[in-house]
Amino acid sequence: MDYTRQTEFSDPRAHARLFDPLPDDPGGIGEVIRNLVVHYRASGIDFPPDRLAEIDSRWADRLLDADRRRFDTPLAEPRAPEQRIVGCCRDFTLLTVAALRHKGIPARSRVGFADYFAPDWHYDHVITEYRDGDRWVSFDSEEDKYVPLAPGGLRTAAQVWTAYRRGEIDVDKFGVHPSIAELRGGWFVRNYVISELAHRRGEELLLWDLWGGMSLDLDGDLALIDQVADLLLAADAGDDAAETKLAELYLSRAELRPGSRVRCASPAGAEVTIDLEKRGVAT
Repeated sequence: MDYTRQTEFSDPRAHARLFDPLPDDPGGIGEVIRNLVVHYRASGIDFPPDRLAEIDSRWADRLLDADRRRFDTPLAEPRAPEQRIVGCCRDFTLLTVAALRHKGIPARSRVGFADYFAPDWHYDHVITEYRDGDRWVSFDSEEDKYVPLAPGGLRTAAQVWTAYRRGEIDVDKFGVHPSIAELRGGWFVRNYVISELAHRRGEELLLWDLWGGMSLDLDGDLALIDQVADLLLAADAGDDAAETKLAELYLSRAELRPGSRVRCASPAGAEVTIDLEKRGVAT
């Protein structure tokens, strides 16, 4: 897969020119993105419903639309936190990836669980990975730090799933927040393995989008999830055959792909069905 090419989700479309003045390095790009996006929950700001709805923008151009509604200045010009695009880690990452691709730097998003926010809890998280010569480098643009895809950094969903299936971890400590009992555990990690694969194949959906083999129970073909996780780990280790097999599996197994519609269980409101082709709520 050519990670220098924009996807349907990362494409800034009419806003592409806004990326032209940005720095050419990931750290500089990350600094600009942190000026654009504010986390809907971690910021502690109580956003009104119309602003909170920005977390479901989904496409990079829609995120940038939100910025353009309030500003007509370059992206690097300071924005007050309460005036930034309301989003989450996935949105920091998507815009970072979009800007890197615009600069011709191969980049993709990685889905997993961060070990560096709390000593005894592993928060669901999305970070950027970009190609530097012959290696991939992982960078958290929201936190402005380079982190390994390993314990202590970001554990990919595939890593967590594999450790869980081997009985090596307490999977109930992997989720959204320690206080949210319903968003953690085995089913949650299973869904994130599917999401990790989708992001790798260029369908960088929201963390609360649901499709195919995802559900709120630990059901379905778990052997398929085992296979996907194993292939993701092998591909990360440099196995080109595993990367090819992942692409084939993604195309051949409908339960792994979002297709034209997903269910959006947004923190901003009631669950709705999204028509991805029409880029709106399904009617």
